[in-house]
Amino acid sequence: MLLRIEGYDLPGRHCGPGPDFPGAGNVHVAVQRKDKPGELLDLQPGDADAVSWDLECEPFTDSEGLLTLRGRYIQNRLGGRFVYLSWGEVGTDGGFRMFRRAKLLLSGVEPDVMAAAAGTGLLLARVRMADAKGNPVCARPDVEWSAPHTAA
Repeated sequence: MLLRIEGYDLPGRHCGPGPDFPGAGNVHVAVQRKDKPGELLDLQPGDADAVSWDLECEPFTDSEGLLTLRGRYIQNRLGGRFVYLSWGEVGTDGGFRMFRRAKLLLSGVEPDVMAAAAGTGLLLARVRMADAKGNPVCARPDVEWSAPHTAA
């Protein structure tokens, strides 16, 4: 099964300073591998028109009887399963310095949508990538979850 994440309305390549943050330039975003913050899937620029990632995952029934997902990019911590989008600054040496993350919570997927996605083989997550201030989205952003009719 695929979990496809589609991001739109990206914040750009610069993130302004805040009270405890000096700001960042050359901003990029990627999906973080489970338990490995340094392993990122498909780093994409913060000024792209849109971004997307396809994550291979497996549907299963958890201990509470709910259908959910597991896989190499699905985190599992207190509070449930989620995918991390990691925002960072790419330096002149090509290194990535993370400064912000967003959690896409699988608990936000309605049971009927998850069941339909397991049937079609595709769960789609659409995420606005900029917050109200125009900075990279963080914390627990709103996600529009759906199960398209076919895994295109």
